[in-house]
Amino acid sequence: MEITDYELYLVPPRWVFLKLVTEDGTEGWGEPIIENHAQTTMSAVREILDNYLVGQDATEIERHWQAMYRARHVRGGPILMSAIAGIDQALWDIKGKQYDAPVYELLGGRARDRIPVYQWVGGDTPEEVAAAAQIAVDHGYRALKMAAVSSLRRLDSPSTIMEAKRRVGAVRDVIGEDIDLGVDFRGRVSKAMVRWLAAELDEYGAMFYEEPVLPDNIELLSEVRPHTRTPLASGERLYSRWDFEEILSEGLVDVIQPNPSHAGGISEVRKIAAHAETQDVALVPHCPVGPIALAACVQLDTVIPNAILQAQYHEIHAPENNEHLAYLKDQDVFQYSDGFIRPPDAPGLGIEIDEEYVTNRQEPTLDWENPVWYHNDGSVAEW
Repeated sequence: MEITDYELYLVPPRWVFLKLVTEDGTEGWGEPIIENHAQTTMSAVREILDNYLVGQDATEIERHWQAMYRARHVRGGPILMSAIAGIDQALWDIKGKQYDAPVYELLGGRARDRIPVYQWVGGDTPEEVAAAAQIAVDHGYRALKMAAVSSLRRLDSPSTIMEAKRRVGAVRDVIGEDIDLGVDFRGRVSKAMVRWLAAELDEYGAMFYEEPVLPDNIELLSEVRPHTRTPLASGERLYSRWDFEEILSEGLVDVIQPNPSHAGGISEVRKIAAHAETQDVALVPHCPVGPIALAACVQLDTVIPNAILQAQYHEIHAPENNEHLAYLKDQDVFQYSDGFIRPPDAPGLGIEIDEEYVTNRQEPTLDWENPVWYHNDGSVAEW
């Protein structure tokens, strides 16, 4: 079934949607995106499609993945792997539609019936974060995630540690001990401070500490572990099974967080998860992007035994008038209830894109940027 055409859409708030079309009119959708680099990622997608994939048989997903990755002297990294990821998602969507089956059936069938999801909670003060956490719990979420700190200097004062404790403690006081709480360090904490902060926050019983150190310094996780009893998580800024090799083989983490829109798509994340399973490491797919990416995640969660939780930022407890889910014809497709979502049982990724809405919303010059943060001496801080 030959691929004959494609279309890319850049849509608010910062997402890229890809539509692949086959000769019989079957459409497959994917989400190739690196935040802050949408235009660059779209260019990489066009290069791959124009130079290789258009004209090929859409059903040969593994062959195409290998060609997209290996038929390049320079490979890997966020841009190329995100381009491959979105294409891979669209190919699986096509294949599921051609076989009239959800992707999880093509990957081996259900390992579970539903997957818990967490809601991000934020705020500038402990009181604001605690209030957001209370709202999320009131909406039925049984797992939350929050940032431990905004920014720290390389060597910071006890007051910054105490402020982090007030933030996390305020949330734990509101939600009690039955709600799971992930605490995200976001790679903002230096080697000198991370052991201190991790030890001080242990009393709040976090489900995991996310990105205690930058992925550039991933080996430092071995120095963090002796100072905390809390499980360690990382992986949202790793892009292939080769990137995950060190943290898995060296036993550096308890949870991995690949993003199926960054880490090579459904095909690659399935392989990363299988490696993690051999090391007794859990999977929590990262997904701070759009509904196509979330659909790909849910298909994976359904079939992967060591998946334990799903990230989402879509407020899926309230699908009506939801701007993030408005790109879907059925905005209630994820069937949220009691902190869980059930996988859609429609063919492919299980969602139907409202292409007219997508077309009307596209902004070809959209250029989302995260803010640049500075320390009080004017030097640039980690974001």
